[in-house]
Amino acid sequence: MPQYLAFLRAINLGAKRKFPKADIVAATEAAGMTDVETHINTGNVFFTSTLRSPAKVRAALEKAYATDRGFDVPAIVFTPEEIRAITERGTQLRAVNEDGARHYVQLFHEPPPQGAVAAAQALGLPGEELVVEGRAAYALMPEVAGSRLTNSKEYAALGQGTARTITVLQAIVEKWC
Repeated sequence: MPQYLAFLRAINLGAKRKFPKADIVAATEAAGMTDVETHINTGNVFFTSTLRSPAKVRAALEKAYATDRGFDVPAIVFTPEEIRAITERGTQLRAVNEDGARHYVQLFHEPPPQGAVAAAQALGLPGEELVVEGRAAYALMPEVAGSRLTNSKEYAALGQGTARTITVLQAIVEKWC
């Protein structure tokens, strides 16, 4: 049976968007998924499904999550192989930039538009680097809070996604991939 990972966007960030792990598991099972597990409380979900299309998996999850929560919960779906490749690339980039930089990976439903990628990469901000490959954008910066890159309109134009640290992705790969 196909295995998938879903990365949920914009949950557990405030009082109105709570989605506890036990409820994520129950809603994921209600969507027809099996062998459901979560990792930390930021919406990282592993499961198996009889569905063979990530788009169908996403639609089923988002419908079940909205029904359960009463608000939209975008789910960005990958196969374990895709997440392993994204994490390996992120680990390579981190090895080249071991100067204490923070390293986040923004995950997207679709690859960002090339024009938006070019504009964001053209910012050339000192100490901040952006590499976009496929459905992942790797952002390396000294501090997240003061990042001119991730707070720019050019970065926002990459599209709606959800970010994870490379450390979290490495733990997920070790656990599920």
